[in-house]
This record gives sequence, structure tokens and C-alpha cells, in this order.
Amino acid sequence: MSKKIIVVGAVAGGATCASQIRRLDRESSITVYEKDRDMSFANCGLPYYLGNIVESRSKLLATNPEQFKESKDITVKVHHEVIQINSASNKIQVKNHLTDEIFEDDYDILVLSPGARASRLNFEAPHLFTLRNMEDTDKIDTFIEQNNVQRVLIVGAGYVSLEVLENLYERGLQPTLIHRSEAVNKLMDQDMNQVLFDALEVRNIPYRLNEEIKAISGKTVTFTSGAVEDYDLIITGVGVTPNSEFIQDSGVQLDARGYIPVNEHFQTNIPNIYALGDIITSFYRHVEQPAHVPLAWGAHRGASIIAEQVAGNDAITFKGYLGASIVKFFDYTLASTGLSPRELKNYDYETVEVNSPACANYYPRNARIHLRVYFDKKTRQLLRAAAVGEMGVDKRIDVLTMAMMHRMTVDELTEFEVAYAPPFSHPKDLINMIGYKARNL
Repeated sequence: MSKKIIVVGAVAGGATCASQIRRLDRESSITVYEKDRDMSFANCGLPYYLGNIVESRSKLLATNPEQFKESKDITVKVHHEVIQINSASNKIQVKNHLTDEIFEDDYDILVLSPGARASRLNFEAPHLFTLRNMEDTDKIDTFIEQNNVQRVLIVGAGYVSLEVLENLYERGLQPTLIHRSEAVNKLMDQDMNQVLFDALEVRNIPYRLNEEIKAISGKTVTFTSGAVEDYDLIITGVGVTPNSEFIQDSGVQLDARGYIPVNEHFQTNIPNIYALGDIITSFYRHVEQPAHVPLAWGAHRGASIIAEQVAGNDAITFKGYLGASIVKFFDYTLASTGLSPRELKNYDYETVEVNSPACANYYPRNARIHLRVYFDKKTRQLLRAAAVGEMGVDKRIDVLTMAMMHRMTVDELTEFEVAYAPPFSHPKDLINMIGYKARNL
């Protein structure tokens, strides 16, 4: 039976969901409303475009509304913001930002993927930017080119800020990093973040912790420490805010922070309204605990599952997150999977770690990996893993993610069969060694 489907948001989650629905359902009408200028851009690639690592802007833009309509018969309306939902009557209000017209549309199924916006500091300056979408990227890139930018202040020490700093340095600019506390890159164990500071120091990149902006006057920035310095460009990465204001009076449940709890079908509390992407909270796969994991894999998995639900296949459900994440910072890779450090406080756990070359000790072009695993003392089930190094980190974290997916114990890591040759690993891999060492605890 043909349905009228409306999707709110046309970036990773929304555009992918619309596309997946069309793959399974050739008859229903699908309309996507996107409040910004672009659809389906490679959000995670934006820092690498600013650093000229990705040289062609077109490589970040997977498609446009015209191509989407022609290839998939899906209507995408950019610069159209959904400003209100009436779940009782299955209607939405939409504002066309090109004309300021407000109109109403109705739906049988509504999919919410509005994402989150970059939080902003309480300052106004022409050289102060955030980086959240392709429009931000274009503005920053143009500003750099037109204003002979040299000195850049990066505010915040999360993934995006670290990637922006690295890429602007590689572009030939002179970045400085400040962060308001000593807790940087919060998904990692803090002692394992020392390599971030090592990478900054070896390149003579200034950084200050426990530092914030007090005032901006022209190019001059006054800091809470009393320091006064000039910068041509300021980019802030100080967290995000969910785009959920338009949902508040809709009947869709929001949590205290403004995110949408969903079930294993990605349904909200209203059965014909689904949600996915950065806007949702769900649950972990390996432990019984809620989870908010605003990363790309979850958005794409949610898109596929919602499409199956809409097509009538409710047997395919979400099994939960594991929270696998990774960041490159110059020569180093930092990655983790499982519970976050702050979530571990709910468990009685033990840790075991190894610090070993990534491959055979005698093989050249080698580098050490520091790998740490957390497991439940009673059940010995894996809870979390974190690793840092210059090579082979992603491989170990991916293997441990799969182990957690199947609720393995730390002891079972001794049974992991590694694809061994001297350039790649050891006969007993670091993961095996974690298992053997844990047996002694």
C-alpha cells in the first residue's frame, strides 16, 4: 500500500534513510525537508578539505536534489525547515527560507533526522566560526583565502577541533589550541592522550589547558589567564546542541537534554514517527545501559533498519551500539570501543593492558601500541577497550568491537586467531596477550 513519507534532515541519516526506503518501496511518496543549503555531504571529511588533503570539493558532495529526484524519485527541498509537528493530526509545518512562506504538509510516516548544531561562544566577530556543515566549510575556506590568514586559534579539544588543528597546520597555517579544562578528547582514557601533547610539542604548536576566551576586540583575544594575543581566524568546537526545539510540543518524547529516546525499531514513543542520527539516544549492545553515540555508523545502521520497518519487515531490529570511535592526530591514532570512561563508574571492573610493538619486534618500520581493556570482575565480560599508537590501532579496536558484539569474556581473547606474518602482527597478538595476562588476575 502506497504511503506518504516525510523525512526531516537530508545529511547522512536522513538522505540514507530516504534512499533505503526507496530501495525497498517503489510506490510510496518520499519528501525530504532540509533547512540548510546542501544535502548528503561527507560531514566527517570537512576538516580534510580545509587542509587540502581532499582537494576536490565535489568529492564531499555525494549528490544534489536534482540528481536524487532523477535517480530515486525522492523529492528533496533544501532551505526548508520543519518548524512544528502535530502528531495527533499527522501534519507538519514547514518554513521556506527562500520565500519566508510557511505551509503545512501531512504524512503517514515521519522520520526525524535533524541532527545537532555546533554550540557557540557568546561572542560576535567576523573571524569567529564553527564547523558543522558544508556552508561553514565554504565560509572558512573563503575567509582564509581572502584574508591572508596565518594565525589560527582553535577552541576545544574534541575530535573535530583536533582534526581541524592538524589539517590547518598541514595547510601551512599557525594554529594555537586552548581548552577550558584538562580533560581533552573525552572518549579516551586521559593518560593515553599524552601523545596529543607530544605531537603538538614536537611541532612547536602552542596549547593551553584551563584556558578560555574572555573578550574579542578585532583580532585581539583576551584570555581568562590574562594573556592577550592576536589571531586572524578563530574556530570553536565546544560541543553540540540537539536541533529538537521544533519537536518539544509535538507529543514526541524528549529526554532532559533534548534528545529523542528510540526503541530497537528506531521508533519514538509515537509508532509512526521514527528518529535516527545525532538526535537520538538508544542503548548499548553488550551491557544493559542507555547510550548516546552520535557517530556515522549508527546513523547509517538506523537508516537501514527504519527502511526495513517501513517496508513491513519488523524482524530486523537494532541490537545496540558499541560506541567504537577513532581519531587521527598527526602520526598517532587514538581509538576506543565500549563504554565511555565516565560510564565505567557503574561497574566493578578490572583492567589489563599491554604496550608492545604492533608487529614482530625485529621487523623494520615498527611502532608500539598501548592497548588497555576493561572487563567485569564477576562475569569477566569485556566492557571497554582503548588503544593508542602509530600503526595497527584500528585493527585491534575493530577486533575487540566484534568481541564485545558477541559478549565475549576477556579470557576468550586467548582464542583469537591472528592473521600472522612479521609485517603485521605477532604469533601471539596483543589481543591474545590481553587474554593471557587477564588469566593471572
